[in-house]
Amino acid sequence: MRNRRIRRLSFALLLLALLPISTLGRQLVLVLSQDDLTEGAADSTNLGDDTSDTGFDDFIDSEAKPDYVLDPGSWSPIFEPAIAPHDHLGGEASYYETVSKIVKASSRGDERAMEEAASEIEAAASAGHPHAQSILGFLYGMGIGRERNKAKSFLYHHFAAEGGNMQSKMALAYIYSRQEMHDKAVKLYAELAEVAINSFLISKDSPVIEPVRIHSGAEENKEALRKSRGEEDEDFQILEYQAQKGNAGAMYKIGIFYYFGLRGVRRDHTKALSWFLKAVEKGEARSMELLGEIYARGAGIQRNFTKALEWLTLASKQQLFSAYNGLGYLYVKGYGVEKNNTKAKEYFEKAAENAEAGGFYNLGVMYLKGIGVKRDVKLATKYLTTAFDAGQPKAFYQLAKMFQTGVGYKKNVPLATALYKLVAERGPCSSLSRWALESYLKGDVGKAFLLYSRMAELGYEIAQSNAAWILDKYGERSMCLGESGVCSDEERHQRAHALWWQASEQGNEHAALLIGDAYYYGRGTERDYERAAEAYMHAKSQSNAQAMFNLGYMHEHGQGLPLDLHLAKRFYDQALEIDNAAKLPVTLALVSLWIRKNHANSFLVHIIDSLPEFYPKVEAWVEDVIMEEGNATILTLFVCLLTVLYLRERQRRHVAAAGEVAFPHQLGELGVPVAN
Repeated sequence: MRNRRIRRLSFALLLLALLPISTLGRQLVLVLSQDDLTEGAADSTNLGDDTSDTGFDDFIDSEAKPDYVLDPGSWSPIFEPAIAPHDHLGGEASYYETVSKIVKASSRGDERAMEEAASEIEAAASAGHPHAQSILGFLYGMGIGRERNKAKSFLYHHFAAEGGNMQSKMALAYIYSRQEMHDKAVKLYAELAEVAINSFLISKDSPVIEPVRIHSGAEENKEALRKSRGEEDEDFQILEYQAQKGNAGAMYKIGIFYYFGLRGVRRDHTKALSWFLKAVEKGEARSMELLGEIYARGAGIQRNFTKALEWLTLASKQQLFSAYNGLGYLYVKGYGVEKNNTKAKEYFEKAAENAEAGGFYNLGVMYLKGIGVKRDVKLATKYLTTAFDAGQPKAFYQLAKMFQTGVGYKKNVPLATALYKLVAERGPCSSLSRWALESYLKGDVGKAFLLYSRMAELGYEIAQSNAAWILDKYGERSMCLGESGVCSDEERHQRAHALWWQASEQGNEHAALLIGDAYYYGRGTERDYERAAEAYMHAKSQSNAQAMFNLGYMHEHGQGLPLDLHLAKRFYDQALEIDNAAKLPVTLALVSLWIRKNHANSFLVHIIDSLPEFYPKVEAWVEDVIMEEGNATILTLFVCLLTVLYLRERQRRHVAAAGEVAFPHQLGELGVPVAN
């Protein structure tokens, strides 16, 4: 734990007192009231039979398309050649060959190979190749093989985005949103979100395939990594064995893993189809629904709406209510059946009656557009908000459009931008996370760092924290390449600082703590106590106990915050209220406060204040003799506690000699437990 005043642990016993650090960014919560509705939505009677186009898509054609089609310039031909074979690359072969050189150079930490590849990319970019311009923008932005230059990075991403590169559009959208240029950001995120929802399922919600956070606080997230080893994972192998022995449920789960690429398993639609077909032979209803999806979307097979209708109908008869969404979709689009909006609505209503989020979403779209029903924006907002609350990703997209245009809800471009971003991050660019994790699990830290860095530039918070953690954890072994060779310590600190800062802006409280530490100690940046306090305040606003403890310490010593012992005590108490594990450090801190209040000019206060300066001289001894990471300040407070106990004992003896009993009540006032 990289705490301020709890600098480094001195005793193994003190491990029990460490404060846990949450590593998850905060979930977006949409809180709407009647005031958020536009007048037209609040009173939809004036809409009459208006079915004019409002700029919304009705029911998007969810044809399955590979990443290299949805995301031109995608790195999938390098990392998933089975899905993106080289014979589909056309004239892009030289581009992918150069990208492969960059990946290999990062894997080996080969500065010469990186310089050669960067020069090739720069030549292609100068010739107007948009995907090469995107890569060059990334290299300039991170300072890999080129000087770190944000202006040049922005310029190349701009040209690449104009040329149709989706990743550069994502990078630009993130830059604009950070600068609160929401009018520009919202247009890019809207386009990216529309691409993303084309990959969503038609009947049920796709699993949320979130990037895996490879660390938990300062330590490796071993449990999450254990579950992400794909076909090498013992649990997967047991499941596969059960499937081979005829277990229908296991067959379905194996098919799901291959279809979506879950838990580190490589996506393989052919294998998924094979397992689903085996499962339905044994009557597995969920596989019937997925087969309907596969044939309707053409995932790894030619689209066949007749078969899709057959499988979805069979699934619905097995009480899989989400299959009604698929059936309604076929009827509203007229795929494999005669177009029939009335029948589509009936199927969507059946899904909604059985609490299927997709049913609410589909009904919301019908009432919003007036498809087979009288247009009713108020009712549409009700259905779409219900779907949103249930986590339906398409509802995020539709509500974002409503906030962007002011239809149904009052216009709110910043909120629309945030909603679009959530949807866009589930699009084809998220594949980078799977490849990065796979590389990390294979021990290829350099390749993982490169891929996480690319994702970080696109605005993925988890990738930002993963890349920063790799730099802090692995140091030189991170294979970090800078402007002219392997990164120096200063370059790594600066790059990690920038990444942690971006993650903290998106709600990562652990990142905010590390930013506070960076400013307090001057790691990768100039020492600045006031900015350190701001970072801790940001983490404190998310109810982080460690940040509260740090703020208490800063008030106690007047560092970046006013010297105020009462506020210091308040923050220490709040830390204990949030997390009982803070009892020991808070108790020691309160002892320090009591000494400072009652013995302001004593040698004990001088020892407490001067020992951190003496700490660097004994740091090596503490690490070698006590443990790998010590904590000089807690050790100091522990000594102070022993001193207080000694003073109490001496006072007790003096009072006992006089026939009285006394006790320094100030300890109780400061919150230190008082023995009876």
